[in-house]
Amino acid sequence: MPTDDDADETLMLRYGAGDADAFARLYTRHKGPLYRYLLRQCGQPAVAEELFQDVWLKLIAARTSYVAQAKFTTWLYRLAHNRLIDHYRASARRLPASYADDCPEWAEIPAPAETQPEHQETRRQQAERLLNLLAELPEAQREAFLLKEEAGLSLEAIAQATGTGRETVKSRLRYALARLRRGLGGAP
Repeated sequence: MPTDDDADETLMLRYGAGDADAFARLYTRHKGPLYRYLLRQCGQPAVAEELFQDVWLKLIAARTSYVAQAKFTTWLYRLAHNRLIDHYRASARRLPASYADDCPEWAEIPAPAETQPEHQETRRQQAERLLNLLAELPEAQREAFLLKEEAGLSLEAIAQATGTGRETVKSRLRYALARLRRGLGGAP
């Protein structure tokens, strides 16, 4: 069980006071989920790596001014969200429309796929299909899903990180899950 000294917020405050080990612990703890979130949002490893580095540079630059007003992960993913938005605005893709309007689709949720170990090939195919379906989600839905699943953020934290309302986050998650489940229901 983590102690208060091990909490992300405490580590960030210690880093702001000059404790480089605290930064190393934060980086180790959050590098995987943050990178996967950025990669799955932009779909390009080189761009994801650049965005990933930019987010950590922003964190480093803000270390002395950091105030633990929300969970550290909320703050970190807010930095990542803002960097993604800046990337979309600067790129030829422009800001995806899904950040403004949620997709109105809804589908019945199929039964879960077979999960027995003897079906490894099926599971590998389903994992591949899931990544493809994830890439096809509207950006805002994919972002909400990744923040929930990869970063483990709550609805409130996702709303804070993305600057949207809690109900909007719930809708984006519901639509994303419905699309993913529908897509996986037809998977081999």
